[in-house]
Amino acid sequence: MDKNINKSMKSKMNLFEKSRTCEYSMDTSYGDLIAETKYWKIFLAPSQRYLGTCVVSLKRDCEDLKDLIIEEWIDFGNLVEAMELANRKIFNADLFNWSCLKNSVFRKNNPLPHIHWHFIPRYKNPVIFEGLEFVDPDFGYFARAIPRNIPENVRKKLIKLIRDNLIL
Repeated sequence: MDKNINKSMKSKMNLFEKSRTCEYSMDTSYGDLIAETKYWKIFLAPSQRYLGTCVVSLKRDCEDLKDLIIEEWIDFGNLVEAMELANRKIFNADLFNWSCLKNSVFRKNNPLPHIHWHFIPRYKNPVIFEGLEFVDPDFGYFARAIPRNIPENVRKKLIKLIRDNLIL
């Protein structure tokens, strides 16, 4: 009996993990873990078209914003402040887009949405990081989901820089 319960739970977790796809994340994961709070995990997004783009994922299963508890909202508010301050200190972003989109998961049969936010720093002027130039051609407009991968060594340096400047 216990074996069947464990098998069922593993199956549900596998479905949940597979459902964590998003066109703004650009692959089947939210990216590389940077940090976490009591209720949220912060990942460096796979695509860095907009330098410093992150995905903030709720740690528990939750499909709708209306179902967040007050403590999760408070923790999220503190996290927003910390992330924006850190990014402004590091790269001097001009503004920040935050979005909670669940569109792509509903393209599948039996969608399993999961609350996650996209943190997209926006730059009026080009930014140079580790010899790479990051230009925001859409500044002042909606951020487009166009992938830009960066070398692994640059990702690691970016993660460390964000982690070192993030005061949670």
